[in-house]
Amino acid sequence: MILIAALVIGAFLGWRRAGKVGGNRSDRIQYALVFALIFSVLGLFVTVLLDRMVF
Repeated sequence: MILIAALVIGAFLGWRRAGKVGGNRSDRIQYALVFALIFSVLGLFVTVLLDRMVF
């Protein structure tokens, strides 16, 4: 669940970031994909850490 939330939040933040710097639609898609990838990797690490701490 954390992974999916991180993916969506990352895509949203990437889309907004590209819009702030004046990017067109292609730039916004690229930023959204990169941010989604970065946030999903971080979310995966958080999920694994929480899973190992609980059990």
